Amino acid sequence: MKVLHFPLARISIGFLLGILVAYYWIPNPKYTFGLLLLSFIGLSLSFWASKNTWTSKFCFGLLSYLISFLIGMTSVMVQTDTFRKNHYSHFNSKNNKEVLVSLVIQEKIKNIQNYERYVGIIQTINNQKYFGKILINLPKRKYNKAIEVGTIIQLRTQLLPNKKPKNPNQFDYSNYLKNKQIYVQIFANPESIKIAQQARKDIWYYTAKLNSKITKNLETNHFNPEALAIATALILGQRQEIAPEIIQDYQYAGAVHILSVSGLHVGFIFLFLNFILQTIPNTRKGSFLKLCLILTSLFSFALIAGLSASVVRSVTMFSFVAIGFHLKRNVNIYHTLIVSILLILLFQPYFLFDVGFQLSYLAVFFIIWFQPILQSYWQPKNKFIKYCWDILTVSFAAQIGTLPLSLYYFHQFPGLFFITNLAVIPLLSVIMLLGVLIMVLAALNGLTIWLVKPFEWSIQILNQIIHFIASFEQFIIKDIPFNGLFLVFSYIVIITTILWFKKHHFNQLLCVLVSIISLQSAIILNNWRIAQQSEWIVFHLKKKTLLVQREGNEVYTYSNDSTITENKSLKSYLINHFSQIKKKESLSHTAYFNGKKILILDSFGIFPKNSKPDIVVLTQTPKVNLDRFLLTVKPKIIIADGSNYQSILKQWQKSCEKQKIPFHATAEKGFFQLN
Repeated sequence: MKVLHFPLARISIGFLLGILVAYYWIPNPKYTFGLLLLSFIGLSLSFWASKNTWTSKFCFGLLSYLISFLIGMTSVMVQTDTFRKNHYSHFNSKNNKEVLVSLVIQEKIKNIQNYERYVGIIQTINNQKYFGKILINLPKRKYNKAIEVGTIIQLRTQLLPNKKPKNPNQFDYSNYLKNKQIYVQIFANPESIKIAQQARKDIWYYTAKLNSKITKNLETNHFNPEALAIATALILGQRQEIAPEIIQDYQYAGAVHILSVSGLHVGFIFLFLNFILQTIPNTRKGSFLKLCLILTSLFSFALIAGLSASVVRSVTMFSFVAIGFHLKRNVNIYHTLIVSILLILLFQPYFLFDVGFQLSYLAVFFIIWFQPILQSYWQPKNKFIKYCWDILTVSFAAQIGTLPLSLYYFHQFPGLFFITNLAVIPLLSVIMLLGVLIMVLAALNGLTIWLVKPFEWSIQILNQIIHFIASFEQFIIKDIPFNGLFLVFSYIVIITTILWFKKHHFNQLLCVLVSIISLQSAIILNNWRIAQQSEWIVFHLKKKTLLVQREGNEVYTYSNDSTITENKSLKSYLINHFSQIKKKESLSHTAYFNGKKILILDSFGIFPKNSKPDIVVLTQTPKVNLDRFLLTVKPKIIIADGSNYQSILKQWQKSCEKQKIPFHATAEKGFFQLN
């Protein structure tokens, strides 16, 4: 690939590797910064040395890559809040006691079932200065008053560390929060909250005020609430108010990317800005003025949209395109893409682990690389047919580029994505142009009904189209098993195949065949590995009991709940282990696995006499004297699942500690696994 001949492309590879190493390895900052300093000294010496010798050139190149690698590592360390001494992670909270916390509300995020949620910035803990992001949960029923961004609040609460998943292969929300520099959360008691009279007025305060003003002006013009939720998502990047059913429709139709402000949306805005600014004379001063207006508008839009990874990437890339136009030079889109990656990750390295960031860059890369190849196979003369063909090729290139990663994260494939894009893209261009105009007018209190209604109707039509396409559920392939090994080899197959499309040479064809054989080998190896495995698991489910025994890819479930097979945790487990349910059985009092006897006690606490189990599982809070039971049965370990009352778990733990028997409560430690 010619793009790899660009020096910055090779340097960016070292930079990305540095970020990955620092993220997973967490090296000592002193050694890393020291090595970076020595590398800079070595680079300077090699630069001033003889430039014509092969040794000097080799050393200079090697040190350049080493420095890019170390800069990637140091960027992670600089942006990791826990490395700073005044971060709240260094506060010593004994026995999770309540502390007095002062914080500033920075962002309103999507609510969960019983809680309003916010992201806050800590100012003090027990009147000592600390900093760091924190997740705030406020009960919905007890606290109906909305808290605005910038509000300073003080409350007495516990700092609760983010909990790891309680079940195998469950989404790791704690790791998701960690990538956003959020390490603890609080469940606030509204009665203990004290709100300061004055708010902290920073850039987040003013952007939130602007968002709120736009939304209120649309509401006063009787904008449909369902359409308003989509409008604020499309233009302002605010997805908090979208109903789960609508999000599901967009997912099934293959159009969920529309709801996240990305290159598609920023591209429309960029074209719109160029259109309205074309009256400015193309002189030296006029071109500079146009550039300043475009850059200011793009970055203002990024701020209003919440500076998400996808919108930052898009705004940065289109800013370089605008600068290229101003300098009257041909902009190499690959170079623009690489420079935008380096700039964004230099200041926000954790964006690399954001799913939206990954999908966004992959989609853009494959569009600019693969779409021209597809487009060259057919050049229709009819303008309408050509327009449809261009949309199809762009959609197909983006879908091919993001397919393996989408399967890895979401395990589903929308079969009608091409129909969705054909129907939606033309309408979306109208919505974006109207939307930007209306949002500006709403911010200036200049809305008129003759503009608002067409905008509302166009969004309602968009929702109806998406809902209609999503209703064909037979075209939605769900629960597709896909792991990291398949991800790597799938991209190798895709890349080698595209290279063969570009040049039909024997070597390229040979690479395609080798990559396909490698993928098949990976599938065979994975199936063999799964076939050799066996395990017995106690899941953690609230008020329910689920025991699972897996032999290879065959799963046997044990539960008294007939609907347990629809549980999300079980589905995730089946997908990640390429397994399916072989048999569903009711709970019995005894079970056997790998020569170990397992006793299961339910609410009645009845068990066979003279039973000598190795493992005892307590379910449904059995009515049994555990001290006497332990003396009689003497098991090797006690397990209490999520169906037991929380209040009795500590009592059971003390009883086990007296007898020196391990106690595993799934509510605290998560699932129990026996291999």
